[in-house]
Amino acid sequence: MSREDEAEVLSGSVYARLRTALIRAELRPHHRLKVRDLARQMGTSETPVREALVQLAHDGAIEIKPRALIRVRRLSLAEYLEIRDIRLELEPMAAERALPRVGEAEIAELAAAHDRLVAAEEGGDWPVALEANVDFHFGLYRRSGMTTLTEVLHGLWTRLGPMLSELYPGARPTYAEEHQHLAVLDALRRRDAPALRMAIRQDLIEGGRRLVRHLASLEAAPAAEPSHRSRRT
Repeated sequence: MSREDEAEVLSGSVYARLRTALIRAELRPHHRLKVRDLARQMGTSETPVREALVQLAHDGAIEIKPRALIRVRRLSLAEYLEIRDIRLELEPMAAERALPRVGEAEIAELAAAHDRLVAAEEGGDWPVALEANVDFHFGLYRRSGMTTLTEVLHGLWTRLGPMLSELYPGARPTYAEEHQHLAVLDALRRRDAPALRMAIRQDLIEGGRRLVRHLASLEAAPAAEPSHRSRRT
C-alpha cells in the first residue's frame, strides 16, 4: 500500500470515528473540536484529523470558523424539522425493506437494545440511552439490504445526532400509550409492514415532540445581552 493510500485509509478511519460520535450524540451542539487534542486521542498526526473535519464540514455536521474555531453545528428548528420530514419518508422504507430479513434472533437483539434504552432512562444514564436508541434504529435499518439508503440515513443522523443530546433530561421522549419501539417490535413479529411503517413514523413524531418544543422555546427566547464592565475614569 502506498503512502497516499495509507493516508486515505487513516483519514477515513478518523472520519468514521468522529461520525459515530456525532450520530451517538457523544458530541453536543457547539462542542469545540481541537485538531491537536483529537490527533492525540486517536493516535494519529494532525493531517488526517484536519481532512476528516473538512469532510464533516461538507456534510453539514460541523462548522469551521475564522481563527481556527471548529465546533459541532447546532441545527435550527427549521433544519431539524426538514431532516425529520426526510426521515419520515426514508426510515419507514428502510424498516419495511428489512422486514423479510429480520428473524427471531434479530428481533431479540432489537428488544435488548430497547430494554437497555429504558433501563438507562430510568437510571438517568443519558449517554447509554442515546447509544441504545441508535442501536435500535440502525440495528433494523442496516438489515434493509439497501446500502445507499443506509448511508443516506447515516448522513442525516450525523447532522441530527448532537441535537438528540438535548432530549435529556428536560425533553425526554414520551408517548400517548406504549413506547413506539414496542409497536415496532410487535409489527416485526406479526410481519405487518403497514404497522411497521406507522410505528416508525409515530416514534419520530411522538418521541421528538418535546424536543421540537424545546428547540422552539430556545429560538423564541431573547438573546442574552453581553455584559459590560464599567470603565475606570
